[in-house]
Amino acid sequence: MVLVILACAPGSEPAGAAVVFEATSAYHHIRVVDEQGIRLLSFNGSQETRMSLLNPFQGHFEYTEFFHMPWLWNGRLTNVLMIGLGGGSTQRAYQHYYSNVTVETAEIDPVVLQVAKRYFYFKESPAQQVHLEDGRVFLRRSETKYGAIILDAYVQSRYGASIPYHLATREFFELASQHLGTNGVLAFNVIGTLRGWRADMVGAIYRTMRSVFPQVYLFPASESYNVVLIGTKEAQCADYNLLRQRAIALIRSRRVLMPSFGQRVAAFHAEPLSNYQRSPVLTDDYAPVDGLLAEGR
Repeated sequence: MVLVILACAPGSEPAGAAVVFEATSAYHHIRVVDEQGIRLLSFNGSQETRMSLLNPFQGHFEYTEFFHMPWLWNGRLTNVLMIGLGGGSTQRAYQHYYSNVTVETAEIDPVVLQVAKRYFYFKESPAQQVHLEDGRVFLRRSETKYGAIILDAYVQSRYGASIPYHLATREFFELASQHLGTNGVLAFNVIGTLRGWRADMVGAIYRTMRSVFPQVYLFPASESYNVVLIGTKEAQCADYNLLRQRAIALIRSRRVLMPSFGQRVAAFHAEPLSNYQRSPVLTDDYAPVDGLLAEGR
C-alpha cells in the first residue's frame, strides 16, 4: 500500500527478480517485480505492496494488519473508506474476512487501479468500489458517514516517500471526523518510528490528530518503519486489558476472522510520544512536512 522499507534503486533489482510491469504515470514510476514467490509493487523505488504468488492473502506487510484495529472501537463496522489503493492488500483482506462490510477507496492514480486489478487480484464490485480522485476532494463532496476511514497514501518528495500535506492537517482530520459515525475510527499509516528515525513526523501527526480526536493510539510495526495511528471518538482512554477483552469477544463471535488479530493488538501503545509537546500541529496554513522529514533523516 505504502512505502515501508526503502527498496533497491529503480533498475537495480536483485538477481533472479523479474520485472513483470513498468510504467510512469502522472504520479509515480511504477514497477511490479516477482522475486522468490513474492510479488512487489514499487512506486519511485520504494516498496508499496507485497503479496505471495501462491496465496494472495499472505506475504503482505505486517503494518497493513493494524488497519483491522478499528474493530476494537467499532465492533459493528459496515462500511470503510480507504484513501490510497496501492496493490489493494487491505481492501482484499476486508473483502475476504468481512463479507458484510462495504469498502470504498479514493485513489488518485488510474494506473495504480489498473495494476492492482491485473497483478494483485483486486476486483471491483458493489462491495468494493474505487473512486478515481483525491481523497480530500472525495470526502468534501461525499455525504456518507463511515465506520472507519483508513489512510495509506504517499507521494514522492526530495526526502523520499512523503505524506501529502493536505491529508495530514487539522482541517483534514476535522473533515474526516465529520464523515465518521458515532463510534467511527480513523487509522493513519505514518512512515517512521516512535523514537529516532522520522519520530518528528510521527509526533506531528500524533499531535495534529489529538487536536481533533479525543483519543489517539499508536501501533508500531516490528518488521518495518511504520506506525499506524488510531484516532477515536471515545472520551475514555482505553488500556491494553480492555482492548484484549474486546479482541477476544470479536474473535469468539467471529466478527473478526483475521488469524493474527489478537497478536496485532499486543502492539498497542496508549502513552503520548515523548516529543508530543514540542511537535507542531499541522494546518492548511502551516504543514512543514518536508522539513520534518529532513530533521528525521
